[in-house]
Amino acid sequence: MSAGAAAGPAHVRWGIMGTANIARAAFLPGLRQAGGVAAVVAGRDLSRARAYAQANGVERAVESYQRIIDDPDVDALYIPLPNSLHAEWTIRALRAGKPVLCEKPLCGRLEETERVLAVARETGTLLWEAFVFPFHEQLAQVRALVCDGAIGELREIQSNFHFQVSRPDNIRMFASLEGGALNDVGCYPIRLAWELFGAEPDSASASAESGGHGVDLETWGILGYPGGRRLLLSCGMNRAYDAFARLLGTAGQIHITNPFHPGAGDQFQVLVPRAEPRTVPAGGEPSFSPAIAHIQAVLAGEQEPRLLAVDTALPTARALHDLARASARPS
Repeated sequence: MSAGAAAGPAHVRWGIMGTANIARAAFLPGLRQAGGVAAVVAGRDLSRARAYAQANGVERAVESYQRIIDDPDVDALYIPLPNSLHAEWTIRALRAGKPVLCEKPLCGRLEETERVLAVARETGTLLWEAFVFPFHEQLAQVRALVCDGAIGELREIQSNFHFQVSRPDNIRMFASLEGGALNDVGCYPIRLAWELFGAEPDSASASAESGGHGVDLETWGILGYPGGRRLLLSCGMNRAYDAFARLLGTAGQIHITNPFHPGAGDQFQVLVPRAEPRTVPAGGEPSFSPAIAHIQAVLAGEQEPRLLAVDTALPTARALHDLARASARPS
């Protein structure tokens, strides 16, 4: 951590590695809400990076990813590069002592995830994987209801994450960049199940529709968990946005319109037989804000770090690996 990080949460200066849409659409609004500073964006094309900086309120642009790692005025890094580049640049940042928030999945392959986590443990540099919904109040409320037995014993989670990719040159459409639906959005239901079941799966079955440049356009499958619990997941890049989830218990259900990136119009509903449905709005703050606020408080010495990648990333990576293998088996 550089000296600048001690100035307080509102003064944490972030470097953004790449000009990805997710940074513009989700990270930067969350950063503004959390009071952080978008100090610099790096891109392979300097003119494009400068245009991105000007359009999105970033103070300045540089051409080299390494330059923001080396910049003493950058306190933390956000890495939204293609999955195939996560390991290299996260490891470089960790070895330089720069705290990192890396887009999910942490890496596109299990062995790369294990390598990055080994470096994080070796260096002690703080690393988070950008699943931001576990920091959100909505999940805290849902988890409390489940733990308190509001729907009895949680037995099954049904979770979707679909959206539409229209451009064939989108990075998600290339196996060489470790894209595909399972890596890009199938990881969300898996992480949700880990948060709520508190265990790793012990079985996996899946099918997939292939397309693009060697990726899965859609994947659907089942992960089994100890005690006969299960996750039924469906993910894809072929249909309208859908991030609905159902939690099914022995005494009721919880329906969540968007557990992953809830917006102002989202909510969850508790449905119990012979009782009126209870509806709870998700709130309107940008989905990245609580995670960024926590990271900034950690860098300011105000909070102890939680949900670090060294503690949370490996179960999701293993499950992604198992589902990908299962979907590749001949039927």
